[in-house]
Amino acid sequence: MTFFKKLWNDQSGASAAEYALILAIVGTGIAIAAWNLGDAIDSSMNKAVTCIKGVGGTSGPTAADCGTSSTGAPAT
Repeated sequence: MTFFKKLWNDQSGASAAEYALILAIVGTGIAIAAWNLGDAIDSSMNKAVTCIKGVGGTSGPTAADCGTSSTGAPAT
């Protein structure tokens, strides 16, 4: 019975469990941030491809749609 009392009161593994929980929370945050950043990069790359292919054509986006003026300077 004293073995179980000692085992119940033993706190040596508590720190490892707490660190594992912190690591899981931080890892989840990093994964979510990476997922959102990946979506933003994908959207930006698709927009850039569309602008590169279509500017100057009759049916593509205008220069203003792509964030530049007709002279190539950044739009303000």
